[in-house]
Amino acid sequence: MARGKLSICVAFFVLLIAMEASIAQGQGNGNGNNGNGNGNGNNGKDNGNGNNGKNNGNGKGNNGKEKEKDPKRKTPKDDESAKSEKLPALKSGQERAFCKAKNSCQFKTLVCPEECKVRKPKKNKKVKGCFLDCSSKCEATCKVRRANCDGFGSLCYDPRFVGGDGVMFYFHGATGGNFAIVSDDEFQINAHFIGTRPQGRTRDYTWVQALSVMFDTHTLVIAANRVTQWNDNVDSLTVKWDGELVTIPIDNDAEWKTNGDEREVVVERTDDKNNVRVTVSGLLEMDIRVRPIGEKENKAHNYQLPSDDAFAHLETQFKFKNPTDFIEGVLGQTYRPSYVSSVKRGVSMPMMGGEDKYQTPSLFSTSCKFCRFERPSTSQGLIAQY
Repeated sequence: MARGKLSICVAFFVLLIAMEASIAQGQGNGNGNNGNGNGNGNNGKDNGNGNNGKNNGNGKGNNGKEKEKDPKRKTPKDDESAKSEKLPALKSGQERAFCKAKNSCQFKTLVCPEECKVRKPKKNKKVKGCFLDCSSKCEATCKVRRANCDGFGSLCYDPRFVGGDGVMFYFHGATGGNFAIVSDDEFQINAHFIGTRPQGRTRDYTWVQALSVMFDTHTLVIAANRVTQWNDNVDSLTVKWDGELVTIPIDNDAEWKTNGDEREVVVERTDDKNNVRVTVSGLLEMDIRVRPIGEKENKAHNYQLPSDDAFAHLETQFKFKNPTDFIEGVLGQTYRPSYVSSVKRGVSMPMMGGEDKYQTPSLFSTSCKFCRFERPSTSQGLIAQY
């Protein structure tokens, strides 16, 4: 009798162990990499078919689909080159700056060279400006404060670009079209194209007539005015800030500035007429010149332009402070570390396609197939179609 009871107890004990092993197997089953997952059960923490956010039987979050990781991006940094305190000029008239950027140039004083004593010379056509760079370069240099059409980030002529990779290419767009030149997480620059198609030609000759710089909830527009006859002594440049016309002074510092939320925006003349430098702190700098198509140029290229339109347009050189690794746009894409140019080398006019990728409905639209910048909803409708 005692042996019978003992046999029953042993059998019951073995049964309990087997059941516990089965439960343990169920909790660790499936292909999960987490100890809380299970194959098909309905455990309160997770299960193979459930929608719980911790884990599931396939080791993938959210309904069995692997969650995509956010792409690695550069961490935006302040513009170190401009982190300085202006000091009184020397008796010689040379301007100075005390550097505050946290790098090897910190606490050093930079002095403008004798050749360019001031940062904003009055006669920019003849005199270079002083540039005090408090970045790790830690140097004071003399620079022409105008767009260099052969430099990196330039957009000139009909339209010819030099990319961030140093490769030259042409992008013709379309007459009356608008295209995203640059589109990144924090800003976008669109260009409005003007042009003409002479008889017998299969494509338009085009030029950039206006630029729209959009960031936060703001829009800055720089445009060349339509003029019948060009006159160097007449200012043919229009600047608008959030739809309002801006007047750039000629005297004193010859600049207009405002604070857009946390960013300072400065438009300064780099010549008496038709030349400006635009700075949006932390984002970009642009040197812009307005120029016409002259008679000689018209004949040399056989543009066949009408006599009542000088086709005034912009020549621009861009500098971007901290673009992400995924910057887009006709020009912007050439600044990506992984970018490989697709244009044909060794030809007189290497062409860049992509009109379908970067065309926008208007000069103020941030919408295109590859655009990255998303305008805050509060800014919609601030400005009408250009």
